[in-house]
Amino acid sequence: MSTPALIFLILLLAAVFASYKANKLTLAGSLTGGVVALAIFAGSGFTGISMLAAFFVLSVLATSHKKAEKRKLALDKHHPEKRNAGQVLANGGVAALFGLLAYITPLHAPLFTVLMAASLASATADTLSSELGTVYGRRFYNIINLKPDEKGKDGVISLEGTLIGIAGTTVIAIIYVMGIGWSNACFYIIIAGTIGNITDSVLGATLERKAYLNNDAVNFLNTSLAALTCWLIIVYSL
Repeated sequence: MSTPALIFLILLLAAVFASYKANKLTLAGSLTGGVVALAIFAGSGFTGISMLAAFFVLSVLATSHKKAEKRKLALDKHHPEKRNAGQVLANGGVAALFGLLAYITPLHAPLFTVLMAASLASATADTLSSELGTVYGRRFYNIINLKPDEKGKDGVISLEGTLIGIAGTTVIAIIYVMGIGWSNACFYIIIAGTIGNITDSVLGATLERKAYLNNDAVNFLNTSLAALTCWLIIVYSL
């Protein structure tokens, strides 16, 4: 085993243990997170892990921020501080899949790493926009009809939350550029992540409100669509 891989495994075991002991993840969630991280590292190395770590840290901070205020408004139902295996897979499962694909087919690893970044950008944008948008947003609108609506409800957005979500996608895009090198993929990731976040709100205002989908399914779909959007942008930009 190479030294970088050994270092990663040691850090991963420490992170899995710390996440569980700090009550950020359930036991099953911690173990699932470890598997997701292994898949991402296998395909994209420390660049992929850095993007995953950024998503996790930003999500934990956003979820914990003004928790008491959000609890009074019943706004913590989708992003509880202690997440389970299903929630981990909903947000990181698509990225893990691309990590495995990159490992199996190294010739296509650059493409799969970009798509991985897009999916994580969408997951980051969704969490930050919903968690911080409900705190700092001033006016809230239903994304379908753009009429005023109650903050915290599925499919309700604010300008502030949307901008915070774009900032989240930018963080992931910057980490990608730092690891891979500058390219137009930076913009593709931001665009795809934002579209994924918007999709999350649309699904929330329609299918989730009617209980046809739960939040985990919506998260999985928005990260999947972000990756698909990024792929389409790449294809049509060639």
